[in-house]
Amino acid sequence: MLTYASGKELSEEQFSALKMEGDPSAGNDVSGFVAAFDRKVDHALQVLSKIEKSSLTEFRSVGRKKLPSSVIGLLFHAAEHTQRHVGQLLVTASVVKVRPN
Repeated sequence: MLTYASGKELSEEQFSALKMEGDPSAGNDVSGFVAAFDRKVDHALQVLSKIEKSSLTEFRSVGRKKLPSSVIGLLFHAAEHTQRHVGQLLVTASVVKVRPN
């Protein structure tokens, strides 16, 4: 969403990362996830710091279908999506913590 909010299209690297997200053979582990999360937060803060208030209502197209949105719509969606995943993480962590070995 931040890429689209910046007026850009997804890169091949981003498409590759999306494909690998659901791949159990990708060798993901906790430390890898934490490092990736840290990088993404740093990147998001950089992107957000460069967005001008005056651009919030500007049109942005999303994806291959060029769905209509705006900068603020994409930022809101990114925040919503992040909140959902943090909630999933908290539930997963509580289940793993309670589960006996």
